[in-house]
Amino acid sequence: MDNREEVREFLTSRRAKISPEQAGLPSGSRRRVPGLRRSEVAALADMSVEYYAKLERGNLAGVSPAVLEAVARVLQLDDAERAHLLNLAHAADGTDVLTRPRRRRGQSHPEVHRSLQWTLDAITAGPAVVCNGRLDILASNALARAFYTDLFANPANQQNLAHFQFLDPAARRFYPDWDLFADMAVANLHAQAGRNPYDKDLHDLVGELSTRSEEFRTRWGAHNVRRHGTGTKRFQHPAIGELTLAYESLDLAADPGLHMTIYTAEPGTPSEEGLRLLASLAATEDSTPATPRHAG
Repeated sequence: MDNREEVREFLTSRRAKISPEQAGLPSGSRRRVPGLRRSEVAALADMSVEYYAKLERGNLAGVSPAVLEAVARVLQLDDAERAHLLNLAHAADGTDVLTRPRRRRGQSHPEVHRSLQWTLDAITAGPAVVCNGRLDILASNALARAFYTDLFANPANQQNLAHFQFLDPAARRFYPDWDLFADMAVANLHAQAGRNPYDKDLHDLVGELSTRSEEFRTRWGAHNVRRHGTGTKRFQHPAIGELTLAYESLDLAADPGLHMTIYTAEPGTPSEEGLRLLASLAATEDSTPATPRHAG
């Protein structure tokens, strides 16, 4: 399995986003395609047109870090896009094998360890979940299960945030800024595809969502990527109402490929009171911890 198509489409889409003016070039006329020409990228990156054309055909195997950095500079890639390009190059070389999360022998999906679930259960002031790069929710605290009540209530969602986002009508109510959440979900999945192009489960998920959701298919074709990070999101909970929550997503050093996301409310706000009410509901409805899913 190779990733040449992904490389080709990623570089082509990034080149199309950079105007001549942004690159410090005269706009000229009679441009048949948006963005920069291959010859312009090559000149700005100090390489031959033939060599850059080879890169854009998807041949990143053996390309030096200096060349990748030159391409990233000319295409004005942000940190997430630069990391994605490096991941694509590592995958083309096969060097990602050294950093790819290992699976336990005899198990295609090793379990989340118990102490991680205990950590989640100790977080009582905000929803907290552990996800993999495919956006499967592998473990959660009681408040998260009450928070994502529509997601967990529908078995068709498979405890997957992307499934919920694009295939469950309840997501349109839960996410007031649905388009923003959709963009973020697809960008996260694209970044995961760059990190691990051999993830069959991810390929299956992307195939299903592309077949069943035009919204997903259009976004996947844009080849945008992002990193998990920090920010603020709005939600419309079916029992609590509107919540504006800050979130922090943290990579788990002991579990490569997994990240923990914790939502909190600004002190003294209606959203903080809403989380307290949600915690009360969770305490009455969910007195036992969830069984962790598999982490593969």
